[in-house]
Amino acid sequence: MPSPRASLIRGVITDWGGVLTTPILTTVRAWIEADSIDWESYTAVMRPWVAGAYGTDGTPNPVHALERGECSIAEFENTLATRLLSTNGEPVIAAGLLRRMFAASVPVPAMYELIRALRGAGYGTALLSNSWGCDEYPRADFPALFDTVVISGEVGMRKPEPEIFRHAAATLGLDPRECVFIDDVDANVAAAVACGMTGVHHTDPASTVAALEELCFLRGGNQPPTPRLRRFPPLVSPGRKALRTFAARRPAKLADARRGGLLDPPSWPRSPRDYSTREHRAPAMTA
Repeated sequence: MPSPRASLIRGVITDWGGVLTTPILTTVRAWIEADSIDWESYTAVMRPWVAGAYGTDGTPNPVHALERGECSIAEFENTLATRLLSTNGEPVIAAGLLRRMFAASVPVPAMYELIRALRGAGYGTALLSNSWGCDEYPRADFPALFDTVVISGEVGMRKPEPEIFRHAAATLGLDPRECVFIDDVDANVAAAVACGMTGVHHTDPASTVAALEELCFLRGGNQPPTPRLRRFPPLVSPGRKALRTFAARRPAKLADARRGGLLDPPSWPRSPRDYSTREHRAPAMTA
């Protein structure tokens, strides 16, 4: 039976990579093999960068800069390429590195169908994604899936910063307490829950679909309440003035999140042998 909280839900906000697409590790592994990248050199670079992206010491991090749009794609690619080794002894080509890294990423039909079903049932739908280059998205698919789109590099914020969750809810005309948030990174789900959202940690499509069917009355039982929202066009960048305003507030906001223990590092990237296709539950988390 749906929880009492379900009757409050008016919108669903979802991550992109690893949720609506194939798992990130699967995608990265395909690039590693295609570009003959030495796996040990990759993990030696990326583990501290990714862990630092969710850390608490405030150390400058290339992932932070890329996801907020504070450095160019070319700058990040050059920084990463100079730290990687290839298995054939050739230099790693920087130009187009991120495009190649995500080339194997493909949509997951079951997740596309879920988002379309939610939208068809009257729920507002939004994309909230930390971008590693804003060209990796199939934007032609967005109008049929989302009412609004929030890309980190276009708004100068990134998950798990609380402001970006509140901003995503506001684009739907909703309070965070009226939203479900789906992500494959624990720290991002925990941060959304701390903002008042209901969180679903995505591990596989079947369990996420089951969780949303229960939360949003998609199969049997009561019908969802009449949504109290308007449809919005996809969100565009708020402009540099707004980004500077947020940047001035960011240290205090991040300090609040750190004190709350919301920025624990995720486990990715893992060794390929740590990855399995076993099913996991996708529990709904509430504040």
